[in-house]
Amino acid sequence: MLGKAPRFYDCFHCGRRTKPKDRFRISKDHKQVLSKLSGRTPSEHHFICNRCRHVCRSYIKQKNDRYRKTDNFETENRTASVPLSPPSVVLPFPCTSRGHSYCCICKKPGPKLIVVPTDVRHRIFITREVIIPAGSRCCPVHLQGTIDDLKPATEKTTLSRTTITQLIKFLRDEVIRQERTRLDFNSLSNAEHMDLLGISRESLVDMERYIEGRVRATPARSVRTSLAIFLMKMRGGESNKVLSTLFNVSKSSVRRCIRSVRSALMSGEFVRENLGFQHITREKVIRDHTREIAKTLFSEDPDRQVILVLDGTYIYINKSGNFKFQRQSFSLHKGRPLVKPMVIVSTTGYFISVMGPYLARNNDASILNHILETNVEDIRGWIQEDDVFIVDRGFRDSAAYLEKLGIKAEMPAFMTRGESQMSTDSANTSRLVTKIRWVVESANSRIKQWTYLSRILPSHQIPFIGDFVRIVCAISNRYLKPLSCDPSDEDQAIGCKMLHLSHQANRLKDYVEENHLDRRTACWRPIEDVEDFPRLDEEQLRSLTCGTYQLRLSPNYAQEHLEGDCAINIHKEEPRLLRVRLQSRHVSSRTYQLWIRYDEANVVAWYCKCRAGARVVGMCAHVAAIVWYIGFARHRHQDQSIGVRNWGEYVEDAANMPLPIDESDSDDSGEASDTEE
Repeated sequence: MLGKAPRFYDCFHCGRRTKPKDRFRISKDHKQVLSKLSGRTPSEHHFICNRCRHVCRSYIKQKNDRYRKTDNFETENRTASVPLSPPSVVLPFPCTSRGHSYCCICKKPGPKLIVVPTDVRHRIFITREVIIPAGSRCCPVHLQGTIDDLKPATEKTTLSRTTITQLIKFLRDEVIRQERTRLDFNSLSNAEHMDLLGISRESLVDMERYIEGRVRATPARSVRTSLAIFLMKMRGGESNKVLSTLFNVSKSSVRRCIRSVRSALMSGEFVRENLGFQHITREKVIRDHTREIAKTLFSEDPDRQVILVLDGTYIYINKSGNFKFQRQSFSLHKGRPLVKPMVIVSTTGYFISVMGPYLARNNDASILNHILETNVEDIRGWIQEDDVFIVDRGFRDSAAYLEKLGIKAEMPAFMTRGESQMSTDSANTSRLVTKIRWVVESANSRIKQWTYLSRILPSHQIPFIGDFVRIVCAISNRYLKPLSCDPSDEDQAIGCKMLHLSHQANRLKDYVEENHLDRRTACWRPIEDVEDFPRLDEEQLRSLTCGTYQLRLSPNYAQEHLEGDCAINIHKEEPRLLRVRLQSRHVSSRTYQLWIRYDEANVVAWYCKCRAGARVVGMCAHVAAIVWYIGFARHRHQDQSIGVRNWGEYVEDAANMPLPIDESDSDDSGEASDTEE
């Protein structure tokens, strides 16, 4: 049998017998004290009484107090000569208000105020030298753009130790970051943002909101830097090596950055909110993105009909190693491999949607038929009967399909086989179409202003061409000005004038053909100066041409007229009828005759033998050049120079060979002299 446990235990230190309520186990600290006091080491079976336990505690406390006094004495000796800093310091920096109920910037009351972030407060101190106290609140709109109306409340501010410490750390981090960063978009102006990125600083901040949370910031680049790298790639077309040098990151980081930003913009809300048939309603297109001149010329019900302009554009690619795709992507028209996105815009140049890209062997008509047949983006649910599509002659094979859907197709007229010139009605109708259709050409040019899309893209970028084009078009819709924004009253007046002229005949054309003035030469006499020709201003010239394209070509035609042998003839019997023979700008062996009739104040009629020269809705570029020079430019350019230089002077022409020298005479004379000797 087991023995009974003892009822009493002796204290290890004093030896006194202890009762159960008066004995305690020996802790680790007490064991060290007891070993030092008694010279013996207790085991785990020993106990001590309450009195000896207090003795051990007192010993430990005295020892700790002795060490603490020694440390304080050494600290006092070290800091005796260093003065203590105050808890706060008054500095001569302007400071805004500190209230929570009013905006610290514009002083407007709440209720929707937010606390100014620490990095924003520090950034404002660097740029404006104004302190915004911690915890101050402001309107949310101030954090979305630049703060221009910041007015400090006091000329001095009180800063605590914590605030000063945070500010010093921020300045240190900023200096280190500036040393590592070679291109900082936080310090660039709006003009510099436009040059490098194609958008302003405010647009960059707004665009950054769409990729936050989708693009990860790294120690080498922030989210804004990633977006800037992508935009610089699109805008300037720089190589990844150049971008890695400018932003001080690796080439692999640049590749990952471009891929992540492209995916974030396409999968997020940015492209979805700014491009595609589902991002905008028909009513908004009619109200905000349709010109009055287009409604006047082609719309019977302006409040219900949508007018769209369609055309394909080209994105050039490298020659593929896949032979099948190589054949499919080679364009016989351009003689190089490419793909074709289909661009759909409104009459103001607003991008409605971008389809594709499609293979180079697909013409515009087959692409449009495919889009409508497959109902891409539910386009057949968006468009309605009697809507108007303005297209070029490449869509002629789609006319029947569009008519079947109830869509009106407006395109330039065709010349029949054997004709060299369009009739007056056909030329007038074509001019009405081109007056509206130019906007899609300018829209395609705006896409190519992003240099990356105007270059030859490598084959591994073909899967992402559609994404790049859509992102660029979405940026244009959201941040860039419309391509056409003429006043509605002026637009409507021009439309009514052109519509009225389109129903008139060219009387001067009939007069020239009836009297055979294009073949008769005896009735004309050359003239050096047309003195009685009316002086015209720029507004009158635009009214005559119904546009500006012909006027932009006029200096080039006029300069060749001045440098060449082109003569102005006047009719002998009708002194206010001119005839001019003008050189074609495309074919060296082709010239065009043109006739101009005028009175005391204005030009009243014109006719040219070129393809579109019979129209009365405006005038062709040949007639416009002569009217521009005689009625406007010659009175301003007295030195016979209108600013068009001949750059061929700096290039050699192999056709200019020296004349051969006949050496027969010199040889005979030489022989004769030899004989005499």
